[in-house]
Amino acid sequence: MDDKVLPPVERMLAERACERIIVDFIHRLDLGEPSSVAELFTPDGVWHWPFGDRRTEGREALRAYFASRPNDRLSRRLMTNILVTVESEATARAVSYLTTYRVDGYSGGMIEPRLPANVGHYEDTFRKIDGVWLLASRTVFLPFGGGTERLPVAE
Repeated sequence: MDDKVLPPVERMLAERACERIIVDFIHRLDLGEPSSVAELFTPDGVWHWPFGDRRTEGREALRAYFASRPNDRLSRRLMTNILVTVESEATARAVSYLTTYRVDGYSGGMIEPRLPANVGHYEDTFRKIDGVWLLASRTVFLPFGGGTERLPVAE
């Protein structure tokens, strides 16, 4: 993008706003209310996983999708290599790497470390609506992945 279209400070603010969404998404999934990630999307936002052609579109569908996570799931995601490219005053895209540690059947306390359940990357598009940056689409690519381990029931 040409600096004549968006001055450097404005471009930097847009990049930071998009980076914040990427990190906020993960915090909401791991530490907050998973269904609330829907608020980070545009009203017509899309979450897509090409493997199995999984696609969820629209805030209500996204809210239901992310709310369906098991209540006993423990997950921690690491986000790295976040690269945001501002394309215009109201559009941007990003690529970020993710590593997910996850188990089901968690009842509290500390558990033994596990290998990551998934390693991959997100490809995101963003739109600025009424002065607020939001995710327009998120596509997840998981070249390394497996099922979610279920912890044994504690005796």
